[in-house]
Amino acid sequence: MAMKGGAYWLTGSVGLLSDAIESIVNLVGGIMALAMLTVAAIPADENHPHGHSKAEYFSSVVEGTLILVAAVSIGVASIERFLAPKPLEQIGLGLAISVAASLVNLGVSLLLMKVGKRYNSITLEANAQHLLTDVWTSVGVVAGVGAVALTGWQRLDPLVALLVAANIVWTGVSIVKRSISGLMDASLDPADLVAVKKVLQTHEAEGIQFHALRSRQAASRKFITVHVLAPGDWTIQRGHQLVDRIECEIRTVVPDAIVTTHLEPLEDAASWDDEPLERTPAD
Repeated sequence: MAMKGGAYWLTGSVGLLSDAIESIVNLVGGIMALAMLTVAAIPADENHPHGHSKAEYFSSVVEGTLILVAAVSIGVASIERFLAPKPLEQIGLGLAISVAASLVNLGVSLLLMKVGKRYNSITLEANAQHLLTDVWTSVGVVAGVGAVALTGWQRLDPLVALLVAANIVWTGVSIVKRSISGLMDASLDPADLVAVKKVLQTHEAEGIQFHALRSRQAASRKFITVHVLAPGDWTIQRGHQLVDRIECEIRTVVPDAIVTTHLEPLEDAASWDDEPLERTPAD
């Protein structure tokens, strides 16, 4: 942030100013992410039996909103500069500082993305995407400011900044949409659901049936529920062993999932009354 601010101070480029503003948003977003990840890591308690993992979504919503605010600020500054263009100064030094800062951001964003995917953390992934957007922003700004130096067309600088603002808006909207989807208890990724259904299909070959398969994801935590229909003359022990095995197999294909099964007698017509609970996509 300091390096990009210095690059703007040296050159007076509104494009580099847009890059510096986005870095300020990165800092605020990073602080928010740290705070929400700390909350999300708190173990489940009596008031929050499913844990606190949804706190991550608040971080990504805030970060997405901050990105949009930054885009508006950049747009305003760009329009003002387009209407009243000013010559740029010390372009070479300013661009060198901006490139160095961008390389730092690239390294951090790749690390965050790797860790975010490993722990299925929307907060870390959102932060990584934001930083990666910042890197591409910097590439565009450097190219634009360089073009100004070569052509002398001062209005090219604010035009590049406007393109940066548009790209930032796209990223911000994407992050907010994903966060809202999570807060609305969206189903698991289709690949996870396919893996779960394959597990269930192996038991269907043994005469066991299933319905009311439902799932939801709360940040890094995944929840799966399914009704298991087994012969009514089975003992409680045999039925328990079956659902215990099914839950274990599902957790194998969807690691760390919280799986809940409901055992019902296959021959009882009432067992089929809850079929409308089915909420997963059809095969």
